[in-house]
Amino acid sequence: MKSRAPLALMEQMVMLLVFALAAALCLQAFVRSDNISRQSEARDRAAMLVQSAAEAIQFYGGDACDAFAGAAELLGGQYEQGLLWVDYDEDWNLGGDAYRLEAQGILSENPALREAAVQMVDARGKPIFSIQIAWQGEVRGNG
Repeated sequence: MKSRAPLALMEQMVMLLVFALAAALCLQAFVRSDNISRQSEARDRAAMLVQSAAEAIQFYGGDACDAFAGAAELLGGQYEQGLLWVDYDEDWNLGGDAYRLEAQGILSENPALREAAVQMVDARGKPIFSIQIAWQGEVRGNG
């Protein structure tokens, strides 16, 4: 008479393998969910900061240089050669290298209108959130 112990052991091994595969799939789902949550949080925070920067630029209005310089001072950023930028760390505090808010003027067909592109990019330069804004500029007459 043959022993049934090897058969029972084989059955236990198969059940253990199935359980391990199920656990691995669950763990993978949780990791993916966490990544999606982090990306959504970053996009939400970026949208809020981009909107704040856009409103600061529009608040200072007038000439693009004056608007960007005023907004840079208000936001704690820098403005040089037509580009406004503010750097943030991983926790969205000023002065890091994880995220960068950028604003740059866009040429407008209407002389009374100033336009700019405002965006948040990650450390690799990949855009997270961006908008275009416009505000009324100063119109200089011919006389």
